[in-house]
Amino acid sequence: MTTSREVRLVRRPSGMPDASCFDVVTVDVSAPGAGEVQVKNLFMSVDPYMRGRMNDTKSYIPPFALDQVLQGGAVGEVVVSNSDAFAVGDIVESFNGWREVFNASPKALRRLDLKGLSPQTFLGAAGMPGLTAWVGLMRIAALKAGDVVFVSGAAGAVGSMVCQIAKLKGHTVIASAGGADKAAFLRDELHVDVVIDYKAEPDLTAALKRAAPKGIDVYFDNVGGTHLEAALSCANTFARFALCGMIANYNATTAVAGPANIANVVTKSLRLEGFIVGNHNDLRDEFETALGKWHAQGQLVAKDTVVDGIDRAAEAFLGLFTGNNTGKMLVRLN
Repeated sequence: MTTSREVRLVRRPSGMPDASCFDVVTVDVSAPGAGEVQVKNLFMSVDPYMRGRMNDTKSYIPPFALDQVLQGGAVGEVVVSNSDAFAVGDIVESFNGWREVFNASPKALRRLDLKGLSPQTFLGAAGMPGLTAWVGLMRIAALKAGDVVFVSGAAGAVGSMVCQIAKLKGHTVIASAGGADKAAFLRDELHVDVVIDYKAEPDLTAALKRAAPKGIDVYFDNVGGTHLEAALSCANTFARFALCGMIANYNATTAVAGPANIANVVTKSLRLEGFIVGNHNDLRDEFETALGKWHAQGQLVAKDTVVDGIDRAAEAFLGLFTGNNTGKMLVRLN
């Protein structure tokens, strides 16, 4: 028997969540049963999509249950194994984040071949955010030679990988983020072509028109709201939009108005397609091959913002909605 701390949802938020929605509870974890393994988590992920699961509404994934441990991506180390499939010391990926220790069937785990990458990279650049960027660009937006790509939320976990993939494939990239530090990261580390600090711009559409005088061909949307309207205004005929997330609306308490210029979808023959990365896992091998090549050549920038301790997991999650992260937001577990 060992003990573990875990984070539970104890109140459904209305609007922006706060710390009172969460509780950290200490529980006993028994020895793993026959065929099971016990994992000690090293890092856990917090992601914007989790906000939707805190509402008791039907969506593509069930809502979190009240007074139960939350779920999310995690990487950990096998500390006890009763399975031939895993050895003590194996580094594994699971969906059993928001807790320090857990028992699981081997089917719930994926052994990681680190290939020189740090374990936490598989929650960011080499994990779900990186695969999301790949799917959105390569399948949904179907990148073509010469495309001008506009990325919102460009300094976040997904957006920073969108910028890198598009640049590595030879495209012009216009990246939007909020604040001087994030703008510097995009300009100096990711080497995008044009950076828009939307917090410093009184008119985002005008700023995008200056950045892309010949228009944009691809828009990767992590934000929605005024960013989507700006992209619709600046889109070239037959432009393709990959709609990944709309964080600007996640904490809204009233109905959100649609883009005022949605008619551009018709007049410009645009294609807008939303997607959930879990429906495109067939692209994982293709993505990991490309990623491995870029890492070996020293071309991959894997930026993380790390918060220490499971007692700060809620703080890390809430920080996603106030711009506290550059790259992937992670919680390091002790």
